Amino acid sequence: MGLSQVKVEANPMNNRRFNLTLKKRDDMEVLDEPLYANFLRVTGVDRPYREELLSSMDPDGNKVISEVIFGPGKRKYRYCKHIAKQRLPNLSSDLMKKGKHFILIRNPLNILPSFDKVVPPSFFELGIAELVSIYSALCELGSPPPVIDADDLQQDPEAVLSGLCEDLGIPYQPQMLQWEAGPKDFDGIWAPWWYRSVHKSTGFSMPRRYPLTFPFALYDLLEQILPFYNMLKRHVSKTIGSPQPTLPDPPLPVPENKKILVWVGDELLPRDSAKVSVFDSVVQGGDAVWEGLRIYDGKVFKLDEHLDRLFDSAKAMAFSNVPSRDWIKDAIFRTLNANGMFNNAHIRLTLTRGKKVTSGMSPAFNLYGCTLIEWKPPVYDNSHGIKLVTATTRRNSPNSIDSKIHHNNLINNILAKIEGNLAQAEDAIMLDKDGFVSETNATNIFMVKKGIVLTPHAEYCLPGITRATVMDLVVKESLVLHERRISLSEFHAADEVWTTGTMGEITPVVMIDGREIGDGKIGLITRQIQNAYKVITAGSGVTIPRNADE
Repeated sequence: MGLSQVKVEANPMNNRRFNLTLKKRDDMEVLDEPLYANFLRVTGVDRPYREELLSSMDPDGNKVISEVIFGPGKRKYRYCKHIAKQRLPNLSSDLMKKGKHFILIRNPLNILPSFDKVVPPSFFELGIAELVSIYSALCELGSPPPVIDADDLQQDPEAVLSGLCEDLGIPYQPQMLQWEAGPKDFDGIWAPWWYRSVHKSTGFSMPRRYPLTFPFALYDLLEQILPFYNMLKRHVSKTIGSPQPTLPDPPLPVPENKKILVWVGDELLPRDSAKVSVFDSVVQGGDAVWEGLRIYDGKVFKLDEHLDRLFDSAKAMAFSNVPSRDWIKDAIFRTLNANGMFNNAHIRLTLTRGKKVTSGMSPAFNLYGCTLIEWKPPVYDNSHGIKLVTATTRRNSPNSIDSKIHHNNLINNILAKIEGNLAQAEDAIMLDKDGFVSETNATNIFMVKKGIVLTPHAEYCLPGITRATVMDLVVKESLVLHERRISLSEFHAADEVWTTGTMGEITPVVMIDGREIGDGKIGLITRQIQNAYKVITAGSGVTIPRNADE
C-alpha cells in the first residue's frame, strides 16, 4: 500500500526526524520530498541547490506521483514526506485521494527564531496556509488526517508514534525511537543545508524548557501565521503521553451554540475565535458593564430599557468614547441576522472600558464594545419550580459597589452560587448587611402572602428590567404590591415565591432552605403573572430588521 504524509516545511529538523524514525521500520521505505523538483520547476523559486536538484530529480510532478509515489515498492509500506507548498494545481488529485495522510505541525514561535539559515522566512515559505488547505481538502474527501504537534512528539515520542500508527492502521515498532547518527542514503541533496543538527541525533530530544528569544522583526509574520497554526492545533491527536492532555469538549446545554457567530469589537467571529485581549479592561479588572436581553418571535424585548441601563451604568463608571445607541443596535441586529436567531434566543451584551496600552487600573484608554449572542431558552424549570438556599455570602452594599450599576464584578454572586450548587439548589438567596433578603445570586425575588405581592427594595439588589415589568404587571392584574424590606423568615412562611430575570423569566420557587413554600406547588398568582408576562412578551419589543428579500 502507499502511505502518504503531508507536513509543514517550517520545521525541517522534525520532518527529517520523521524520515529517520519511519526508516527504522523493517516494513517501510522512505521518500524525501519527491515533488521538490516539480515545485522548483513550476514556481521558479530559488534555492542554493536548485540546478543540482533539477538535474538529479524528475521535475514532472504527475509522472512522479504515478511512477514513484504510487509505483511498485520493495516493502509493504512507503512513507513519503511532502511539504505543503509543494502541492501545486498542476498535480493529479491522486496525491490526495490515494494512500493515507497525516500532518505534522510546529509552533511558529519555535520555528521563526532559526528558520532563516537557508531562506528568509515569509508567509509563502512557511506554507502554513497551504497546510490548512490540505487539511480541509482531506476532510472534504471524508478522510480527516491525524495531526501531530512536534512538541508532543518530542515530549513523549513513544506515545505519540504508537497513537499515530494506530490511526494509520499499521503496527507500532519500538525501533522507531532510535537511529544511527549521520547522513542517510534517502536524504535529499538539500540535506547539508537543512539536516546538519539532525545528522548528529540518535533519537528524539526533549523540547527546550524555555523558548529562544523571538526575533521581533518577524512579529508581523507571526501574527499572520499563528491563526493557521492554532486552527490545526485544535485538531491535534491527543495521546496519553501528551504534555498537556486536554479534557474532551463538554456537551453544550443547547447544541446549536457550538456553531455561532459572535460580535466582538466591530466584527463577527466564529465561537472559538471570539476573544478579547488580555489587556482588555474586563480581563484586567472586571471593568465592564453588561445587559441580558431576550428575543421573542422576531423582536428584542425591552431593548431600549436595557440600553438605557447600559448607558447609565457606563456613565456611572465614567466610560468614554461609548458607541452610540444606533451603533449598538445595529451590531445586535447584524449578529441576530447572521445567526438566524429570531426567537427563543438570549443576548449577552458586554461593553468594556477598552483595551489598555499597559497593565494598570487607570481608565484613560480606548474602549472596545463586545456583543455576545447565543441560543439560550429559559434556564430554569418554570413548569415545576426550583429550590433555593440562603447563602452566607452577603450582597454588595452601596457603600462598596452600587448594585444599580450593571457591572461585571460578580465575585460575591459567584460565591453565593457555589453555595447553592453545593446544597444542590438551583440558586441561592443573598441577604443585605442587615440580614434582610436582597435577591438571589442571579435574579430578583418576589413573594405572596395572603394575596399581597411583596418584593425587596432595590437598595441592595439590581433594579432588573424584568423586575420592573413584573411590578407593572402585578398592578395591571389588580393585585396589591408592596416594595419594602423583607426578612428571610417571611419568605420561609410565604404562600408563593418566584424569581424574575431576563434569562429565567418568571420562575416559581417551591422550597427555600428545606421549607416548602405554600403547598410545595406553583401558586395561582404565580401562574397569573407568568401568563401575563407571556402576553406582553408576545406583543411588544423592537422588531429585528431583515433584508428586503427575506
